[in-house]
Amino acid sequence: MTSPPSKNIWIRRQQCPCGDWKCYVTYEGDSEETSSITSQLVKNDSAGSEAMVSPYVGMVFKSDDDAFEYYGNFARKNGFSIRKERSRLSPQLGIYKRDFVCYRSGFAPVKKKPTGEHHRDRKSVRCGCDAKMYLSKEVVDGVSQWFVVQFSNVHNHELLEDDQVRLLPAYRKIHEADQERILLLSKAGFPIHRIVKVLELEKGIQGGQLPFLERDVRNFVQNRKKVVQENDVLLTEKRENDTLELLEACKGTKEADEDFVYDFTVDENDKVEHIAWSYGDSVHAYTMFGDAVYFDTSYQSITYGVLFGAWLGIDNHGRTIFFGCVLLQDETPRSFSWALQTFVRFMRGRCPQTILTDLDPGLRDAIRSELPGTKHVISIWNILPKVSSWFSVSLGSRCAEFKSEFDVLYRVESTEDFELQWNQMISMFGLTTDKHIALLYSFRASWALSYMKGYFLACMATTTYSKSVDAFLKGVFSAQTCLRSFFEQVGISANFQNQARQEMQYMHIKTCIPIEEHVRSILTPFAFNALQHELVLAMQYAVSEMSNGSYLVRHFKEIDGERLVIWIPEEEHIHCSCKEFESSGLLCRHSLRVFVAKNYFQLPDKYYLNRWRKESSLDFYDDHIARTSDDEWFQDYHCLTETLFTESSITKERADYVRRELTTQLTRILNEVRNMPECEGVAMDLTFSPTG
Repeated sequence: MTSPPSKNIWIRRQQCPCGDWKCYVTYEGDSEETSSITSQLVKNDSAGSEAMVSPYVGMVFKSDDDAFEYYGNFARKNGFSIRKERSRLSPQLGIYKRDFVCYRSGFAPVKKKPTGEHHRDRKSVRCGCDAKMYLSKEVVDGVSQWFVVQFSNVHNHELLEDDQVRLLPAYRKIHEADQERILLLSKAGFPIHRIVKVLELEKGIQGGQLPFLERDVRNFVQNRKKVVQENDVLLTEKRENDTLELLEACKGTKEADEDFVYDFTVDENDKVEHIAWSYGDSVHAYTMFGDAVYFDTSYQSITYGVLFGAWLGIDNHGRTIFFGCVLLQDETPRSFSWALQTFVRFMRGRCPQTILTDLDPGLRDAIRSELPGTKHVISIWNILPKVSSWFSVSLGSRCAEFKSEFDVLYRVESTEDFELQWNQMISMFGLTTDKHIALLYSFRASWALSYMKGYFLACMATTTYSKSVDAFLKGVFSAQTCLRSFFEQVGISANFQNQARQEMQYMHIKTCIPIEEHVRSILTPFAFNALQHELVLAMQYAVSEMSNGSYLVRHFKEIDGERLVIWIPEEEHIHCSCKEFESSGLLCRHSLRVFVAKNYFQLPDKYYLNRWRKESSLDFYDDHIARTSDDEWFQDYHCLTETLFTESSITKERADYVRRELTTQLTRILNEVRNMPECEGVAMDLTFSPTG
């Protein structure tokens, strides 16, 4: 019996959120292998249009495989295919002669028919064609080479045109990437003709232009069914055993680390169903940066049939941090509800202000049920790939125009304008009854900026953060042989992500405004750079004070887009109609312009959120220092490094000075510790390496 696959394969979720099994979702740039194959087909087609040297006697090849490939390309360009006929073997040279012939060379052998049985006579394509290329191997200066010793391009049959020759059996090959896709779609219930259509859409080619026929797909699926059935029996057993091993790994980790948390459920057959886990460092990170959470559910395992969900966040340096993960047996609202309940319990009952997810009705229902006070956001980078997939067929050449209109609509600021322009857009493109348009509209409060204004996103709804998440997931989904190794890889990736030290970033002053200098002393480089960008742009705006004490802030060139800034001097409270501070936790250019106009040299303390301050960093060494702050020398070290870090972030010259000074001061402190008396007979063994 054939053994099941040993590799744990993770792929993007294939089910469309509209719920129609006939609908298929593709992701732009997600299948590099498919793109590579498509590019290769285009390359072969373009090569065929160029002049190709006909083989000739004396032509030299490095190997017989190179010769067969060259002759095959020549044959395809000239309207026929070839096959290998005879080879000759010698003890000294191995195979030393190769005969390649036209696919119609020779004659079909006569088959004897058993008496009493009826056989259908199939006409053979062989007609005794004499086109051929014979090769012989010789060793020249110790190097083997293959020489053409005979060549003939005389055919006794009609040669095929380009659109016919590609249909010859020799050129109808289903590449490995297409094989995986075909099997996946077949398992999902897609009929053969629908599978062919999906492949054509993915490759962006016209109907009937695949390098294989519909009957090739049908034969491939039928031939693989028996193998798949045999594998399913073994795979079911493997899934159960590996799931139990994963559970044992969780138990072992809990025994070694009491801060590790996990939970699981079992089904009616007492089989493990869902498993979720998190780490002590992740729970600690959540206490500081759990205001906004991204719940990624975009990947599922073909091998185990489970959906992987990861709870991620962003720290004050703009890095992706890991909060926890879950493996779910299905994608129902009930399963998502359990996952959300478990996550909140892991995080000691604290719900996030905002949760970002993929577009999924079941997940939306679960969030409404389990996190009623949490804002639900669907980032635009989770929607745009689906838009391309959904409307590329129905809109054809107008799809690019639709995407442009959709992008404009996404950025509309008022809900009234959104509703008006939405109806205009779907009428213009004839999408009034489209199910995907209806789905997008039902989710509009979670993705359209006019509805989301003021939702706290912590700079997570950006392309930069999306790339950071993708990089993290690629680290998790490296080749795994079982769920236990996957569990270990998640731990490695999470630990690396949460403990990664921030590279030094220099915070250069770009204006002469005192506010900028003050901001640099408080915020991390990531937050400082974002606020500095707004401060620089603030100088392009004019301020007009109104009778009620509020301000209108206008760009010096743009006619539209004025902002109303409300200022309450008694409370030093400022509010802008753009609601950038409510969204990112960093003041906008409009509010900053008013502060400058009112001669503020530094911002009120309440506009420096703790999550963006330097002292909120998730640094291993800072955490260790905080836990041992009762020791006087650790306090000295903490004060020293805090001061030096501020200095080092200004210029490279100061950073070089700080590096030298830090080495000197740390050496001094460690020498003092070494000279301290032994505590309970135990000496402190401390070593220090300036390059460590």
